[in-house]
Amino acid sequence: MADLSPAAQAVLDAANNVNSYGPDDCLNESRWIAAAALRAAADQVVPWKPEPTEESVGSTIDFGYTWALFSKANDVRQELLAIADELEGLDD
Repeated sequence: MADLSPAAQAVLDAANNVNSYGPDDCLNESRWIAAAALRAAADQVVPWKPEPTEESVGSTIDFGYTWALFSKANDVRQELLAIADELEGLDD
């Protein structure tokens, strides 16, 4: 099995701890279940939003604040999705 990042390994370990199959069992689907849960969490907690523009915000002062919030939320979303991608990309 490929080496995982610490975050992806923690998610997979947690999923395997509640799974009735072992981590090497051919029937084990915990990594796909965990990946799906992470994607659902990303969609609920930090849903995709279009990049803000000065026109969409309406004020230069508010734009910096809006951009900072958008940037942080997008970072969190991308981190969750990257862990899900990593779990789905494991070789059997």
